[in-house]
Amino acid sequence: MKGKAWKFGDNISTDLICPGRLFHLRSNLPELAKHVLEDADPDFASKMNRGDFVVGGRNFGLGSSREHAPTIIRLAGASAVVASSFARIFFRNCINVGLPAIELDTSGIEQGDELEADPEAGVLKNLTKGTRMNFAPLPSVMRKILDDGGLAEHIKKRGDFELAD
Repeated sequence: MKGKAWKFGDNISTDLICPGRLFHLRSNLPELAKHVLEDADPDFASKMNRGDFVVGGRNFGLGSSREHAPTIIRLAGASAVVASSFARIFFRNCINVGLPAIELDTSGIEQGDELEADPEAGVLKNLTKGTRMNFAPLPSVMRKILDDGGLAEHIKKRGDFELAD
């Protein structure tokens, strides 16, 4: 995964990611994705490129457990969400919808930095600054879910929820 960092701060809620006022678009996810994070950055959806990274601070994804939030981040083209910490339900919803969630100290990442991630190796490189950050790789079951495109696709492909390697 390689792309530009779009930096957001601490406590980015699911309401900032997926505005509640747009609930009428929940059945039209591609349209809803055009509004992803617009309350935090009105230009984000129109300026990001496929493969870019959403980068947050602490407690990214707090608030309601709506899986629309990580879904529209993925549909907008983000390759992953990187944050110092995640609200636990948001983190798991990311995996379930097929969006990698990488937890590491993001204080050294700035808006526009070029990033490259290897989730299996647990390495994020900041190509702009020439730095390398390590993070705990996801457990194998979560990597399988991501590789299969999310939990629903994982179950369709495997006929069950596989816990063992």
